[in-house]
Amino acid sequence: MTAFAPSLETIEHLVSRDRPVSAFIHDLDALDRHARGLVSALPPGAELFYAIKANSDPAILRTLAPIVAGFEVASAGEIRKAREAIGVGARIIMGGPARTATDFAAVIDHMVERVHIESIHLLHLANAVAESRNATLPILLRVNLSGPVPGATITMGGQPTQFGIDEAEIDEAVATLAVCPHLRFEGFHLHTVSNNLDAETHADFCLEALSRARRIADRHGLDLRVVNLGGGWGVDYARIDSLFDVDCLAGRLRDALEPGSPQIQFECGRIVAAYCAVYVSEVVDVKTNHGEAFALLRGGSHHFRLPSAWRHRHPFVVINRENWIWKWPRRGHTDCRVTVTGELCTPKDVLLEAEPLSALRIGDLVCFLLAGAYGWDISHHDFLSNAHPERIFLPARQVGADKEMNI
Repeated sequence: MTAFAPSLETIEHLVSRDRPVSAFIHDLDALDRHARGLVSALPPGAELFYAIKANSDPAILRTLAPIVAGFEVASAGEIRKAREAIGVGARIIMGGPARTATDFAAVIDHMVERVHIESIHLLHLANAVAESRNATLPILLRVNLSGPVPGATITMGGQPTQFGIDEAEIDEAVATLAVCPHLRFEGFHLHTVSNNLDAETHADFCLEALSRARRIADRHGLDLRVVNLGGGWGVDYARIDSLFDVDCLAGRLRDALEPGSPQIQFECGRIVAAYCAVYVSEVVDVKTNHGEAFALLRGGSHHFRLPSAWRHRHPFVVINRENWIWKWPRRGHTDCRVTVTGELCTPKDVLLEAEPLSALRIGDLVCFLLAGAYGWDISHHDFLSNAHPERIFLPARQVGADKEMNI
């Protein structure tokens, strides 16, 4: 697997010439190859759904449609995005808390395959909506498992959170199902950790979750058809040469899945989309204030919020440009720590903090790697009403001259 890193020549060929550079550039060929590799590693009986919250652009969805089992959505709006991009043939499953009657109606209207229920109240609400439509909703019960879970960047279970039904209340939830004739139980949803970097500990979690799902089903005499183990296959932004060991996870699962085992589903977003895009932004000003060096971009966290949201050092490269069209001297920083900020009227708009750089000048480009997931889609695009970045999608024939970083 390689992290996409387009050359200066590619960037300048693609972007508009009448404005400073600000663009997301996606390599769809790399996305295709990477996704096929992830899917092919899975053992029989396991499926990979793409969580479109990571990047819901229609070009991404259409590229992935022939590869993944289907798409995981978290809102009625995402259902519509998937249907508009791919059509009625795409398999869709829906998760997420704080569901409403409108959401369940959309599930029925758009023929969503299955919905994950996160509370006892929502069991009643889903049943009422299905009854009003003379329909039956296939469901999974999302359980917030008790006890510690493997370390990860984000933990959504094993501790108090707004996600899922407390494992201590699962007996009540199963009893509630008995009075909800318009719901059809098919299994459990056990998405607990996100961005786990260690495949061995993630396999431990998956096997324990699968075991608990079987025990709950056996205790209540339930037909366990599906266990959704969520996502959580991590991307290490600090070490882009360290890739989550999908083969390790798949091997551990392969040993545990016997004939007659429930269908295993994963719903991954970040690991599918992150590696195959960059966010590149031009330095439009430099300055020194109170002894600290700053570089200001034509862009910022309203385009690419991930570094500030996660408070991490995002991987990047500086691309130097020699062309200078102005009559006055070109300003820049040399051999110092530079804080790289955006164009917003807030000191929170920081993408790199006190980064040691040998040289960074007005007109140079800062290219953030691994920007294909949770970048544009989680950013506050219209704060201050600045121009949106260009969003460019490269088919295979256009990437031959690009530099790639082996990981």
